[in-house]
Amino acid sequence: QVQLVESGGGLVQTGDPLRLSCVGPGRTFTAYAAWFRQAPGKEREFVAAINWNGGDTWYGDPAKGRFTIARDIAKGTLWLQMNRLKPEDTGVYYCAVQGGSGRLEYASSYEYWGRGTQVTVSS
Repeated sequence: QVQLVESGGGLVQTGDPLRLSCVGPGRTFTAYAAWFRQAPGKEREFVAAINWNGGDTWYGDPAKGRFTIARDIAKGTLWLQMNRLKPEDTGVYYCAVQGGSGRLEYASSYEYWGRGTQVTVSS
């Protein structure tokens, strides 16, 4: 069992930065760790993923050029640095891990999920 706990969400203004953290990846099972987000009434959306050991990264279109995913293997922590936030970035952000068997951008590929942290960007 992998327990993931996100933190760092909050209410910010357009253009502000925010850094999300997720404790729990890497202790076991993790080949890839990722961030997804879900806005009210919308499907869960891929934000970014990282190969836990190799460090290669992938980004969804909304995140390219503004967000950075990173991890600390020793601390078992995943981060998402978000810059130049927009109101459309508002949603619940989830940390997820998978053992390496599925497409990174598909939520169904991930076996373990955190409960999420709310990010609200005001205009």
